[in-house]
Amino acid sequence: MIPILDLTKQYEKIQKDVEKTVLEVLKSGQYICGKHNKALQEEFQTFNNVKRAVALNSGTDALHLALRALDIGAGDEVITTAFTFVATTEAIGIVGAKPIFADIDPDTFNLDYKELEKKITPKTKAIIPVHLYGQPANMVEIMKIAKKYNLYVIEDCCQAIGAELNGQKVGTFGDVGCFSFFPTKNLGAFGDGGMAITNSDFLADRMLALRNHGGAVRYYHDEIGVNSRLDEVQAAILRVKFPYINEWNKKRKEDALRYNDLLKGVKDVVVPRELEGTKCVYHQYTIEIPNRDAVHKYLQEHGVGAMLYYPVPLHLQKVHTHLGGKLGDLPVTEEKTTRVLSLPMFPEITEEQQRTVVNTLIEALEACKTAV
Repeated sequence: MIPILDLTKQYEKIQKDVEKTVLEVLKSGQYICGKHNKALQEEFQTFNNVKRAVALNSGTDALHLALRALDIGAGDEVITTAFTFVATTEAIGIVGAKPIFADIDPDTFNLDYKELEKKITPKTKAIIPVHLYGQPANMVEIMKIAKKYNLYVIEDCCQAIGAELNGQKVGTFGDVGCFSFFPTKNLGAFGDGGMAITNSDFLADRMLALRNHGGAVRYYHDEIGVNSRLDEVQAAILRVKFPYINEWNKKRKEDALRYNDLLKGVKDVVVPRELEGTKCVYHQYTIEIPNRDAVHKYLQEHGVGAMLYYPVPLHLQKVHTHLGGKLGDLPVTEEKTTRVLSLPMFPEITEEQQRTVVNTLIEALEACKTAV
């Protein structure tokens, strides 16, 4: 079996340092918002060349608290993509706002800025572009539109730590950038975790208070907040892993290029495309193929852990039925969600494993030619 992701290989490399650091935290007796939280925030600021970072317990909470800090709530609309994980719209719903879906760019699967402007109404308060699969959205054009209509921008960077557009890291274009440290991410904790970054002291301070029950001073609470502090053990583990992120992202890019070479000339396979001036970090290596569901089943049955990210777009999900979305609303999104397939991708994947994946994919495509 070649899994979609093999975290055990990564752990073998860092095991001694992780175990040493975790034991130190356990012996310290300081388990909430200790030195590792503070240090991780500072390291994250430096890495992204941004003024402030706020450590949180998930990427979902990063999105949620960013919306809260910007006073987005009931009666407001937030434009985003339907081609993403539900956490993006979940955060919008939690604050009482309404997600408005715009279609995607057919080459990158990210929010299409040409479709974005069509969705703006007097109720629109913000845009949440998602840097899907580690591919930067076209933030230059999105920021032009946001500035034109005086809209906030919250970047969903949960799959894209280290990705860049024109030499600038994602998460630093808008008002707030949101990151996830879910174990499967390029930089993953050993549990849940997240981070929000901003160049606004006001937004950072408000998110810090919101994550701690709505109070900046202990036992003094200014508003209803949440408990969203990043666990100190997870912060310590992330600090062990963080120095490797550029190396791991570089290896993902090399693996993606190898997949591209191996798939060159394979009929009916569309490999990932990168916009000019972008640095994709390949959280997933996602191809487009015909007969996707049949091919996916074949791969699973023959030991290749390919995955579908995501088979049903959000505007057609049960959770959003009340929004009235229907088939045909987002034609590009709807087409792509029937064609995309993510192949095994992790820094430790070997050339032999990649060749096996591609050979099995070629067999699957041939075997499933007549599938409906």
